[in-house]
Amino acid sequence: MPTKNHSTTEQLNRIIEFRQTVYEHVLTKNRDVLFELMDALLTTGGKPGCFAELSLSPVFRRKWSSVYKAMETGELSATALSRSFHQHIPRSGIQVYALDTTVWPHPQARTLSGQVFASSPTRSIKRHSVVQGHQYSLLTWTPAVRESWSLTTGNRRLKPDENAIDVGIEQIAALIRARPDPQKKKLDVIVADGHYGNHRFFAPLKNLDCAGLARLRKDRVLYGPPPTYSGRGRPRVHGQRFVFKEPGTWPEPDEATEITHPRWGQVRLRRWNHLHTRQDAQTDFSVILAEVHLERDKPPEPLWLGYVPGHTDHPLAVVWGWFDYRWPIEPSIRFRKQRLAWMLPRFQQSETCDRWTALVDLAFWQLFLARPLVQDAPLPWQKPQARLTPYRVKQALGSSFKQFGTPTAPPQTRGKSPGWPTGRQRTRPKRFKPVKRRKKRLKSA
Repeated sequence: MPTKNHSTTEQLNRIIEFRQTVYEHVLTKNRDVLFELMDALLTTGGKPGCFAELSLSPVFRRKWSSVYKAMETGELSATALSRSFHQHIPRSGIQVYALDTTVWPHPQARTLSGQVFASSPTRSIKRHSVVQGHQYSLLTWTPAVRESWSLTTGNRRLKPDENAIDVGIEQIAALIRARPDPQKKKLDVIVADGHYGNHRFFAPLKNLDCAGLARLRKDRVLYGPPPTYSGRGRPRVHGQRFVFKEPGTWPEPDEATEITHPRWGQVRLRRWNHLHTRQDAQTDFSVILAEVHLERDKPPEPLWLGYVPGHTDHPLAVVWGWFDYRWPIEPSIRFRKQRLAWMLPRFQQSETCDRWTALVDLAFWQLFLARPLVQDAPLPWQKPQARLTPYRVKQALGSSFKQFGTPTAPPQTRGKSPGWPTGRQRTRPKRFKPVKRRKKRLKSA
């Protein structure tokens, strides 16, 4: 059994190797400024008032103007970025990934291309509101249930002519290609929220080496397999109706169990196999009904889930527990926005927004790798934590940051800038209008 000092040294070498890989392979242009900007993001205590304030960090040794220049002209290798994430994910056992979207609002940006109108949670009215900005699709790895850690493996901005389901499927396919498993030693599970719970999401998953679990709307109507062909007329496509709001249409479940969960109390689970939608009779999936806290006088509303098994099916109680891994993606997104200044800058190019998004993801991964190395340093009004959250790791990282070192070269004096050339005309940046997505209508015959 390794000693504590040996384990600490191993974790320290792990994060140093990760930082070296990022500097040498991920950052391909203006790497010194981008790397120190990422370190400034990790060591800044509160949320900076503006993007240029990151240059005031002691670990940032350049001038403030180099921050904007590096973000505009810097380059990152998307292949190396993805590889640096995947090498820290175990290649055995069950690994759960959460898929979701979020919006970077740009209410007054006119020079950014690819903006759309999308729904975003609004805390003041306790519902979603429509905002103008960039929509991103996130595929994250969740190492533990009910913790705030959800590590990005793919983060892609949606173009106006793209939808979240198609982009999410492409991200999942890229994940499976990057993690080949011919011996079936692992099982990648994708969990998603309600807007992914339809046949357009389940159908492509059957061709990928992974399992899928998504929440279903409680007003859905599905159909069972068609009966045996009688020999007359056209063969039937749909079987018995399965209406979520009408228990009388439910047949006997293919699997049922009752368990006692430490968080959800008395739980009753039922599963029906080989159901499909009216739009796609060729894509069948399983439906799981989860009723929790049955010991209460007024239990909460039941949860409906759609399930596509991977190469190995698992018991119903295990499959239902995977959906609990979806929760950490929401606090991790809030942490990126509030504590890692993801949506603080006001850039004039959409590609610059993508570049900054990648730096924020790299910073979040470093916090995760540094978690075993830091000691909790709560403020006087905070309670100690046994399992540190991303906020606590960032708060206590300052004392351990010197151990990591930096691979960047020291800055060199460049002299005074010549300024804008005399006689050169200034051109006004091109303006773009946000796009309103519309649902595609089927063409009539």
